[in-house]
Amino acid sequence: MSQATTAAPRLMRALFNLRREEVGPVLIAALFFFLVLTALMLLRPARDALGMERGIENIRWLFIGTAVVTLAVNPLFGWLVSRFKRLQFIAATYGFFVLSLVGFWALLMFTPGAVGRGSGQVFYVWFSVFNLFATMVFWALLADRFTSDQGKRFFALISIGGTLGAIFGPWLTSRLAQPLGTPSLLLVAGGFLLLAVAAAWLLVRTAPDRAGPGASATAAGLAGEAERIGGSAWAGLRAVFRSRYLTAIAGYILLMTVLATFIYFTRLQMVAAVAGSTDARAAILGNIDMWTQLAVLLLQLTLTGKIIQRFGLGVALAILPVATALGFIGLAIYGSFVVLILLEATTRALQRGLTRPAREALFTVVSREEKYKAKAFVDTFMYRTGDVIGAQTEGALGRLGLALGGLVGVVVPLALAWAALGLWLGRAHARRVTPAQATPCPPEVMGELPGPSATQDATSRA
Repeated sequence: MSQATTAAPRLMRALFNLRREEVGPVLIAALFFFLVLTALMLLRPARDALGMERGIENIRWLFIGTAVVTLAVNPLFGWLVSRFKRLQFIAATYGFFVLSLVGFWALLMFTPGAVGRGSGQVFYVWFSVFNLFATMVFWALLADRFTSDQGKRFFALISIGGTLGAIFGPWLTSRLAQPLGTPSLLLVAGGFLLLAVAAAWLLVRTAPDRAGPGASATAAGLAGEAERIGGSAWAGLRAVFRSRYLTAIAGYILLMTVLATFIYFTRLQMVAAVAGSTDARAAILGNIDMWTQLAVLLLQLTLTGKIIQRFGLGVALAILPVATALGFIGLAIYGSFVVLILLEATTRALQRGLTRPAREALFTVVSREEKYKAKAFVDTFMYRTGDVIGAQTEGALGRLGLALGGLVGVVVPLALAWAALGLWLGRAHARRVTPAQATPCPPEVMGELPGPSATQDATSRA
């Protein structure tokens, strides 16, 4: 074998920690995430601006409505997972959202007089549900297709595709809003979702199915598609409360969203204080999103993968709680809009660039039914429950006149519990890793690693 032939795999390993056979599936998964996030971020600034039309207090109630709708949708998604093949229920989920976008487009185009504040609130709730299910389905498929070792090595790399989509979406909105009009953006977002379904189909056929380790990638993927997961529509909810591991993941997400909601409402209040019109608010919120995504991209390109592999999932999950507590203390001391932007950019960069890949790797060691059904319940209803608790707690503290000082007194203890839970989850994940889920390093690259690989470490602790 020539030096040129062996140099390419070594280069991929050195730069991206990828083996030759993993490059194709990783690129397809990154494209998949790019398409989903582009669709979401095309619509997010409008969602936030419309939600503020009736004031910040109204958003607290919208959070409750969103949680109720999310709980109602969960058994329907569980039914789809039980009755249909994997690609069928994935296509059905994204297809439903595409049809909803077409419906909103028709409403805006043909009955503009019927569009008012009430329609804006409906769109806010719908988007909030759509946002969670669209990303949950993506990560569930990744947890199903890749091993625990692969999740730790390149989920962060795949996340870069989503970050690029989150940057490209707002940019595309700014370019197309005037020539096409706002209603047409809904159709553009729907088009990206249809392309995402095609990417999901391609990923299933290129990434080996873990249910059949001895089969080829294509044959195993087709075999997996021939099987239905089955079970009850409510199996996900029952699984979460039967398993300490899944309950801990649910608790971690609950605490994360409670504290993120504190930041969200603090941002809305500061934006409302400096911008009076919907357009001005949308512009400020869009700029915050843009700078946040750039911070996420920088983190993903430099540190995320190294932190997860060097220190493990537990430390990766504990960094965000610590940063959130420190950020709130700084905001309480200085109380400026600049500090708020730094706090939000930092926490969202850590959440998307580090915590999310680490959190999704936790699901690589559970059953296929739990990957889709339990994950759907945790990533949607528990997430929105945290929103409701955070919104009502922040509102109650504001009515008591405690403001930021009161928030810090709540945030710090919650952040400590959140960090402890993250460390526990890292250890619990390591105990669940089996040799079949850990992919050993090829002999030709073992000498390139400075110490024990993440796989060896995880397997030794199992």
